[in-house]
Amino acid sequence: MTERLNGHTILIGLMATPIRHSLSPTMHNEAFAKLGLDYAYLAFEVGNNQLADGIQAIRALGMRGSNISMPNKQAVLSHLDKLSPAAEMVGAVNTIVNDDGVLTGHITDGTGFMRGLQQADVSIIGEKMTICGAGGAATAICIQAALDGVKELAIFNRKDDFYKNAERTVSMINEKTDCKATLYDISDEEQLRKEIATSAIFTNATGVGMKPLQEESLITDPTMLRKELVVADVVYVPSETKLLKLAKKQGCKTVNGLGMMLWQGAAAFELWTGEEMPVDYIRELLFN
Repeated sequence: MTERLNGHTILIGLMATPIRHSLSPTMHNEAFAKLGLDYAYLAFEVGNNQLADGIQAIRALGMRGSNISMPNKQAVLSHLDKLSPAAEMVGAVNTIVNDDGVLTGHITDGTGFMRGLQQADVSIIGEKMTICGAGGAATAICIQAALDGVKELAIFNRKDDFYKNAERTVSMINEKTDCKATLYDISDEEQLRKEIATSAIFTNATGVGMKPLQEESLITDPTMLRKELVVADVVYVPSETKLLKLAKKQGCKTVNGLGMMLWQGAAAFELWTGEEMPVDYIRELLFN
């Protein structure tokens, strides 16, 4: 890696916290090296309090852009010059592109999730999904799933600051797509059980399961998970969360967040470089 770096190397970042576990630097730097591109990708521990300075650094340092992850995906909106249509619809950003000082926010999480399911031979088109979460990734997944043809969405979240965002998501899906979306309080365990029972897939789109919550699961009663159910988690470190372990014991097919991470990264890679990521090569590095 260091042999490629020189005075012309273009910097791309990742701003989130916690972030030292991320596989994104490995993914992008290996892809740059494979294609002979003079870019470098570094992770920066940046939360909401440092975000304004971090975004200003993109301009000041002439960075090509940055990925944005929790807890910054929505907080970053006010710091950008433009939003892509998808990012505007979702109300969150995971990728920033710097074009001569003009910062445009994009969202690639939803397409990444759907492509990840496709790679795992899981089709949910025309089916129902129950999903937990109302942050940037969850919103992107819900909207992309609805646009792609998922028939019904049951969305669960705590009645916190993100709940209003979930209400907006439900309204947008019901108004602009053929998908039926309904929002529930995640504390209603019986409703959660009922919705999962009529779903083809259950998805955790929260940070529960990753550090420092790696010993926790939103599902504590494994009888909620029948063997015909697909259980997906956006978390990819650890590769098997407590939720996925519970699901596997119940005989469910499980999908972790590695596929989503790979395909959302491939979309960002192309936005920055204009080149297609060598996905098969990167998959071999990350999955084997």
